[in-house]
Amino acid sequence: MTQHSIPYGKQYISEEDLAAVAAVLTGDFLTQGPTIARFEADFALYVGSTYAVAVSNGTAALHLSCMALEVSENSRVITTPITFAASANCVRYCDGTVLFADIDPMTYLINLASVKRILENEPTGTVQGIIVVDFAGKAVNLEAFRALADQYNCWIIEDACHAPGGFFTDSTNKQQRCGNGKFADVSIFSFHPVKHIACGEGGMITTDNKAIYDRLLQLRTHGITRNTEQFSNSPALATGIPESMDYPLWYMEMQELGFNYRLTDFQAALGLSQLKRADAGLEKRRQIAQRYANAFAGKSYISGQSGYDPAHAYHLYVIEVTDRLGLYNYLRTKGIFAQIHYFPAHLMPYYQQFGWKEGDFPHAETYYNRCLSLPMFPTLTADEQTYVIAEIDRYYQL
Repeated sequence: MTQHSIPYGKQYISEEDLAAVAAVLTGDFLTQGPTIARFEADFALYVGSTYAVAVSNGTAALHLSCMALEVSENSRVITTPITFAASANCVRYCDGTVLFADIDPMTYLINLASVKRILENEPTGTVQGIIVVDFAGKAVNLEAFRALADQYNCWIIEDACHAPGGFFTDSTNKQQRCGNGKFADVSIFSFHPVKHIACGEGGMITTDNKAIYDRLLQLRTHGITRNTEQFSNSPALATGIPESMDYPLWYMEMQELGFNYRLTDFQAALGLSQLKRADAGLEKRRQIAQRYANAFAGKSYISGQSGYDPAHAYHLYVIEVTDRLGLYNYLRTKGIFAQIHYFPAHLMPYYQQFGWKEGDFPHAETYYNRCLSLPMFPTLTADEQTYVIAEIDRYYQL
């Protein structure tokens, strides 16, 4: 094939997407309009949750989730080191303490046994929550984590940024979609361009808990509410007329310190349009994954790979290889821009100041030294994928 640049991830903007955004741009609302509510309702239906709250990005979704779950300087929260930094940083935004757990070397997901050991060794009642990550698009078995969390009175945040449409099968043989709210207290998603659904930037929080949902709505908009049932000030103070018995329509109350983490209507329009073809994109990702899995099966240079799993959402397709740096550099000379996901969070200089060090999590660190994320996006052509596979084979034959 003719050589050209092949990134590890890439958005696809269709004519329908452009028309949906244009309709909002020429309408009455650019932000805080009706398109956001429609996107929230349709996304909740897609994942199977009761409520959904659209926000400005996935990091904002994590931050607001921690706030809604009362993370504070007295909180200790467990998460995985193999994730984007935001999965841990959200705890620090609320002055909480991050406790890392190792990964399962076969799935690359946070390891249940490692989490259990932490909970057993920490003073009773000091660990408040667990942030699990559906890394690369593979769903964490939240049923097992829910049982453990309940034993230690912990909440669960599911970071499902990689996994819309992914699922695990529970003990009753029922498929449980990522973000459906049946086991996690809240779940969060990202609409960054390389994700399944692109809004430019954007995020979503899903939950089945009405109290958490109401608080998220308030925190998303500066801690302000317009709900008269929640008002603290008297109608008289609100109107400036002592005898007033009603709140004026303009009145609103800031009841706590929140943020401007809102999504715009035109981003929501793009998200709504992309959501309509989410299943088609997911099916294409799984086809690409199956072809990678077959191509690399039995190769001597492969020590692990994502493999094929019809429950996997395949934001990433990861291979573990010998001479990872050499392969990475070689592929770049061939126009193939593979990526690394992720440098272990506990070894970032920021987290090392809290005492984390090399050797703390051997499975995570071994994975990092071998991992490479290959091109994975619905518009990747068969010829492009053939080229990627052939160049990887060629490198190890040199």
